[in-house]
Amino acid sequence: MPEPRLDIVIVSYRCRGMLRDCLSSLRAFVPAKGARIWVVDNASGDGTIEMVREEFPEVELLASGENLGFSAANNLAIRRGEAPYVLALNPDTRMTAGALDHMLELMESNPKIGISGCRLELPDGTFDHASRRSFPTPLGALAHFTRIGRWRKAPARLSQYRAPTVESGSIDAVNGAFMLMRRSALDEVGLFDEGYWMYMEDLDLCYRFAQAGWVTWYDPSVKVIHVKAGTSGKNRKPRVNYAFHYGMFRFYRKHYAKNNNPLVRVAIYTAIAAKLGVSITRSAIRRRLLRRS
Repeated sequence: MPEPRLDIVIVSYRCRGMLRDCLSSLRAFVPAKGARIWVVDNASGDGTIEMVREEFPEVELLASGENLGFSAANNLAIRRGEAPYVLALNPDTRMTAGALDHMLELMESNPKIGISGCRLELPDGTFDHASRRSFPTPLGALAHFTRIGRWRKAPARLSQYRAPTVESGSIDAVNGAFMLMRRSALDEVGLFDEGYWMYMEDLDLCYRFAQAGWVTWYDPSVKVIHVKAGTSGKNRKPRVNYAFHYGMFRFYRKHYAKNNNPLVRVAIYTAIAAKLGVSITRSAIRRRLLRRS
């Protein structure tokens, strides 16, 4: 029997029910050229390991004794796989008929594509705007987080986080919830940067691929269901909130800071720190209100 063309890597943390749905959808819509599924469990302690072993014996299960975060856990399985293509897939996704076959055909038809992503839809059928993204700029980030850039009629320079001018084709970045990668490109560029514990590692990898001359491609002709914030929750805990904002800090420092003067760098670092403080406070208030309700 020929070796599968695809390694699918899913990192799980306390999301047993969603992971079960995700694995069931993969079992139903396995690609014609075969796939090996890897689940890296980040010390969930909620019965996830037992569920995978009992209900999905075909899955390669890697049980970590600690929460490695998204990047390191993905890399753990990627290094063990051998297929020419690797799919980083969130456990809060559900596959649809033909999606994997179509995306693999896309990758094989164009050897310049290093990363590709498809349309992500929320469970109610609405479009997840994070499916396609532009590389961030300070102005674009400010517009997005103040919600000005999310207005339907916002100009492109303010709404670039959502890349609204690109319907399909070459794009700066796709979402790590469904990120199909060419292994030979990963061998050249490197895997996920493990300095990111969670968040921004997908954007960082797309940026490094672009710097190395690889194309990232967005194809909306097939879809995958994405339960937004299904694993992290809508009200982030302090550690997760910190990881999100540290990701912004690390991305800026790594890729942009050297091209800005010191005053701009200080202003951006201060803005990230201030947003972190606001986000932690807001999440704490929301969690308290939910406990009282």
